[in-house]
Amino acid sequence: MRILLAEDDALLGDGLRAGLRQRGFQVDWVRDGDAAARELRAQPYAAAVLDLGLPRMDGLAVLAAIRKARITTPVLVLTARDTVPERILGLNTGADDYVVKPVDLLELAARLRALVRRSHGRPDECLTAQDVVLDPASRTVRRADLPVVLSTREFDLLHAFMLGAGRVLSREQLEQQLYSWGQEVDSNAIEVHIHNLRRKLGSGLIQTVRGVGYMLLRDVPTP
Repeated sequence: MRILLAEDDALLGDGLRAGLRQRGFQVDWVRDGDAAARELRAQPYAAAVLDLGLPRMDGLAVLAAIRKARITTPVLVLTARDTVPERILGLNTGADDYVVKPVDLLELAARLRALVRRSHGRPDECLTAQDVVLDPASRTVRRADLPVVLSTREFDLLHAFMLGAGRVLSREQLEQQLYSWGQEVDSNAIEVHIHNLRRKLGSGLIQTVRGVGYMLLRDVPTP
């Protein structure tokens, strides 16, 4: 799951990025509001974490700008302003949730996952395709009611496929979901992860669409 982190404090930003990466997120980090607004317009992030006290353009101005541009990316606001009027202003400007500093990483990660589930119209329920069931909240997968162990990358790739079940996803789109800026991506990394998913979950789950990309089949193909 790829998210944008907008935080100008170098120590806090570095800690949040490292902590969220350990919890399975791919994190792109910017340090001012102009960069945050630009990246949210340009990239299809699953969610954004936005500090209100950003330089160049504060968090509320970023929120107002992206919502005016009809960008619906879920946004969680980080704020040291723990007052009801400030929280109401942020929510009314377009924030979907907020966390008050100092930040608890477990709470932040849980709230981000809940935001993404709600944004796809799936607040709590598991995702199902054929005999495979994925639980986003617990990050577990079962096939034919038996647990399947996936790596972090494999889980995130399967999650992206299941959210887009029935749609063709290009390799570039999948790489954007799995990797953040500056991370080296082997030319065949997506293919390797898909091979592993097919080995663990069955060869009929993910279909190759030659020259275009890959598609997860929600139902078992008829012969």
